[in-house]
Amino acid sequence: MTTKNILVTGGMGFVGSYLVDELIQRGHRVRIFDNLDPQVHPNRKLPDYANPHAEFIQGDVRDYDTLKKALQDIEIIFHKAAAVGVGQSQYEIKKYVDVNTGGTANLLDILVNNNHNIEKLIVAASQTSYGEGLYTCADHGTQHPGLRPENQLKNAHWEHKCPRCKKGMPPAPIPEDAERLSYTIYAQTKTHQEDMVLNIGRAYKIPSVALRYFNIFGPRQSLSNPYTGVTAIFMSRLKNNKHPVIYEDGKQSRDFISVHDIVRANILAMEKSEGDYQAFNVGSGIGTSIEHIALTLSNILGSEHLVPDITGTYRQGDTRHSIADISRIKKTLGFKPSVSFQHGMEELVEWGRDREAIDGFAKAQDALQQRGLI
Repeated sequence: MTTKNILVTGGMGFVGSYLVDELIQRGHRVRIFDNLDPQVHPNRKLPDYANPHAEFIQGDVRDYDTLKKALQDIEIIFHKAAAVGVGQSQYEIKKYVDVNTGGTANLLDILVNNNHNIEKLIVAASQTSYGEGLYTCADHGTQHPGLRPENQLKNAHWEHKCPRCKKGMPPAPIPEDAERLSYTIYAQTKTHQEDMVLNIGRAYKIPSVALRYFNIFGPRQSLSNPYTGVTAIFMSRLKNNKHPVIYEDGKQSRDFISVHDIVRANILAMEKSEGDYQAFNVGSGIGTSIEHIALTLSNILGSEHLVPDITGTYRQGDTRHSIADISRIKKTLGFKPSVSFQHGMEELVEWGRDREAIDGFAKAQDALQQRGLI
């Protein structure tokens, strides 16, 4: 690919910053648009990993005019800017809708009402759009259940049962054509982002791709943001000599994928036209229990004495299992995860050993409890 002028919204963030590094390494001219949200960047300070070869515009996607200026002369857009926090989205509703849905609306409105040279638009979507994962009943086949009833959770019956025969159902990978149930405000806004981008992309013939990220982990994930990924939250707890806190029984599982593999998926989506106007799962295709995450981190850190505090409580809107079916992205874009779970966790710990970690988990948990969400 020839040298392009590329805009990365949210380019100082976890995924965005690694993407910026890779794009610059490939010879592209990169402009970062980021508001340096203090929840991610304390005191709105530039992170020490900020790439000096990228142009930086400090701005918010909610600011139409500033975003419009950032889009001047751009050929490719990676839209990563978003408010991230499933639990927090349930009580900071306006913020999440304004940033995620409204910010994406601003971006698209600017494109369709002004001259531009956009050749590709890639948006960060989310596995949370699916709600629950898929499950397989030996007698009745694949099931995509809704949220578990509250009386079931109160009785600590964590696993889904087949609605027909009431037998247990193991989880199965979920494909892109599964129904999107979006049980939280965060999930709904990520669905909005994806749908708006693909809708406008098709209507105005702007090649567009939505990448539905599963659970990303790796260096540069904020260790001071209690609403970020579970690996960073656990890491922060352990570094502060505190036990990782786990809801339910710890056996719930998620699909964890290295940030480096996420960047590779973005590059493939940019360079290959075969993925245009489609949505793709980006995950490992493997489910890992939350308890295993905590134990792995404590072992690597040498903090085996800080065993997970498995509370037996539950959080409203939480799903039980979520695993990506990655056959579409493998076939269409040639994507294959390359970073193993163990290597990725070791890399995270090595990066985070000497980093400041402000443990805000208790405060975040209190906010949920006060609102009856735990």
